[in-house]
Amino acid sequence: MKIDEYMQGGSGGRGQSRGTSEPTPSRKGRESAARDGGAGEDQDALDLAADWADISQGLKKDLGSQLHSQWIKPIQVGSFCKETGTLDLFLPTEFSANWVADRFSDRLSLAWKIARSEVRQVRIGVHPRRRAMPDLRMPGDSAPAPRAAAPAPAPLPVDPLTVATAHNGLDPSLTFAEFVTGSGNVLAVNAAQRMAALETPQFSPLYLKASTGQGKTHLLHAIGHAYAAAKPGARIFYCSAERFMIEFVQAMRQHEMIEFKARLRSFDLLLVDDIQFIIGKASTQEEFLHTIDALLSAGKRLVVAADRAPQALDGVEQRLLSRLSMGLVADIQPADIELRRKILQHRLSRFAATAVPDDVIEFLARTINRNVRELVGGLNKLIAYAQLTGQPVSLQLAEEQLTDILNANRRRITIDEIQRAVCQFYRVDRTEMASKRRARAVVRPRQVAMYLAKVLTPRSYPEIGRKFGGRDHSTVIHAVRLIEELRTRDADMDGDVRTLLRQLED
Repeated sequence: MKIDEYMQGGSGGRGQSRGTSEPTPSRKGRESAARDGGAGEDQDALDLAADWADISQGLKKDLGSQLHSQWIKPIQVGSFCKETGTLDLFLPTEFSANWVADRFSDRLSLAWKIARSEVRQVRIGVHPRRRAMPDLRMPGDSAPAPRAAAPAPAPLPVDPLTVATAHNGLDPSLTFAEFVTGSGNVLAVNAAQRMAALETPQFSPLYLKASTGQGKTHLLHAIGHAYAAAKPGARIFYCSAERFMIEFVQAMRQHEMIEFKARLRSFDLLLVDDIQFIIGKASTQEEFLHTIDALLSAGKRLVVAADRAPQALDGVEQRLLSRLSMGLVADIQPADIELRRKILQHRLSRFAATAVPDDVIEFLARTINRNVRELVGGLNKLIAYAQLTGQPVSLQLAEEQLTDILNANRRRITIDEIQRAVCQFYRVDRTEMASKRRARAVVRPRQVAMYLAKVLTPRSYPEIGRKFGGRDHSTVIHAVRLIEELRTRDADMDGDVRTLLRQLED
């Protein structure tokens, strides 16, 4: 069992500190491994993983969730050399490895030395199995002479589609035809289509702003494909801001800055994703600023995307912010429930052989509401499970197999929110939720609110009762059962509850 495979299962803490008497899950795993004879490398791997879980949790408390999630959580523990006392820590890219080494190397070394006295130094690098990134060259560009001669490998079979897209970094599946448009993204889609048309765009650069998983990367790729179709032979390139920074640093180290600048400014359309990562390095920002100026002055096109507005970018100098915001900043709003339904229905066209009931689509659209990527991923997982096991897709199967996604997406609705919504809907005063009045015009809304509190919150019957004027839990149970029964035989009551559910869950 390799350590990185073990770590991929999650980097959470072990539940209890080492001082507790009851074994934590990780410690139990180590005891089990020892009993089964899994000594040596397996035992060392488990010990390292357990120590890293403790260290990672401590760093999360010190640094905060955001920094930890972005820089510490992706770390994978590599091998430990007992002779030299060197421990390898791996990150997925050179940029992230350099960033962590610059800012957290001392803290990581100290933490490991405290956890394991035999660790004398920590070495931070890139995982050896990471996928190598192609450089910024296009077909026909002359590559620099190799530094050392090496035997040429035998030619491999070539996929024509790969050749057509590899030169510009575009994903062939991310096109305008595959992008579902709704009220929250219509401005961004229209602006993207204008940028991809032959006519000179009225605005440049185009800045796409959206939170994670809402489709900004999809639109970047779609622009590239549409422009390539409209103008065959156009030089198009897509890259992330991190990729730009890595290429820039490598060019500086290899004394190839002139070639780097010439290649970068020769593109007819440059698409840069996750621009929020252009941080820290003033020289990198300066070069990106000059690249923007060179492209725009030559009448070429630039599209960038980020998870926040230009003015909200941290660590970016004012001149660059001014250039980024001088064109059009197009927001992509989180997908509303109508758009989520459309996305699921569009995605279902790929799975014609699998029947997905309408109630499952409605359930997914209502529950998975954080971002589109999770929504599509949840549907894919559900259909894949059904196909592999031969089970029909059902609401029960969705609840069983998508537990993690569903729990992460469920908004924490409070009883106070429920009471406010019910009082507004039935036009009763908020104080009536806790009053002792028994008039029907007050009792029924109060019962509906109790029912919704039980359905939408994790609160127990006694807890709900306390929020309704200190009522007994039996009163809450009676209200929940009564509303459940009324919904089955009273269409008006069922309609009221459905309306309130939509208001509270959207």
